[in-house]
Amino acid sequence: MKDLINTREEKIKAMLKIKLDFLKGEITLQEAKDLANDKFDSITGQEFALSEQNLTNHGISDQVITDRLDELIEIFEDIRISDKINPPEGHPINTYIKEVEAIKKLIYKMEEALEGKFIKNVWEEIYEQLEEVKIHFARKQNQLYPALEKKKFNKPTKIMWTLEDRISGIINKNKLLLKEDKHAKFIRKQEKLISSLEDMMAKEIEVLYPTAMNLISDEEFIDMRKGDDEIGYCLIDTPAIYKNAGNKHLDNQTDFMKDLSSLLSKHGIIDDLSSQSTLEVSRGQLTLDQINLIFKHLKVDLSYVDENEIVRFYTDTKDRIFPRSPGVIGRKVENCHPKESLDKVLEVIEEFKSGAQDEAEFWLDTGEKFIYINFIAVRDDEGNFKGVLEMMQDITRIKELEGNQLLANWTKH
Repeated sequence: MKDLINTREEKIKAMLKIKLDFLKGEITLQEAKDLANDKFDSITGQEFALSEQNLTNHGISDQVITDRLDELIEIFEDIRISDKINPPEGHPINTYIKEVEAIKKLIYKMEEALEGKFIKNVWEEIYEQLEEVKIHFARKQNQLYPALEKKKFNKPTKIMWTLEDRISGIINKNKLLLKEDKHAKFIRKQEKLISSLEDMMAKEIEVLYPTAMNLISDEEFIDMRKGDDEIGYCLIDTPAIYKNAGNKHLDNQTDFMKDLSSLLSKHGIIDDLSSQSTLEVSRGQLTLDQINLIFKHLKVDLSYVDENEIVRFYTDTKDRIFPRSPGVIGRKVENCHPKESLDKVLEVIEEFKSGAQDEAEFWLDTGEKFIYINFIAVRDDEGNFKGVLEMMQDITRIKELEGNQLLANWTKH
């Protein structure tokens, strides 16, 4: 007879012990599976994720979890059941599920192309659509993950972010092989991409979305829906509005103006602040509308992290380099970067805080764009550290300029 454990807390503790014993080499994969099958009648994706959340508290690094996640999933494969979820139209999770189905159709298209003769145009079309998978990832990273982090659920999402970046990297490398007409090598790389995509989609459906539905409130999903449009959608049309979800930017701007008006009134600077109220800025006078319009029309993508490493602002510009949404506001900066680049970001912040440095430059050649990134230490008049300003710009065209141009060269749009 099975020695079954059925209460949620006891199950998670027992699952955690099996995972730890396996990762530390105290039991084999088969022994871990046998233990799981003996102790549990079934486990849900959420229970699996909650037990994973605690692994790093026992000396297991994120890198180890990422590299051995498939083995951890295999331990419980015989007893894992999928939570049945059926979110309504317009609900953010419904949208993610529809995108997963669209990605699966694209994978089938890839498999069909692999069975036939190599046709470059067909693969170019496929990879143009694969670029949209990055939008799916970006919306998760900027919208869904911040909501889960507020519930103290952040370890599994960090692991998924790392896996998503790996998939994006594979897509980029494969696109380059296709562009350089290295057809044989390109074809050999497709199975890896297909299996990685299928694996990610399974983790989303079986673990991520049921967990999100259990942890995130309906009011929070309504708020999340307000920011989804800003990033966009992957291989599907813009979904319906969910319940009373309105315009996130307008809501944020209204709240900001109320807070600012209250603060300025308290100090006797202005009685009633509106979008047309004139504010004294460092050099001149501007209304709030004018300030927002200036930021919106900058050809540089700006974001600001305060002295407590909290994201406070980013520019709403059509020239944005990387996707962002209102979900990032109020988020710790360490949760806004993939593991591969986080160490560099934290190093810059520490150098700025200590006063050792005031500026850091980076650049990124994606093959299609040349991105210039500049971090600036923000300090007040007394030299106190007040945060970091990040500026990003696509300088591909600028790098190509030569000679002089002294007259306007009008271009039609």
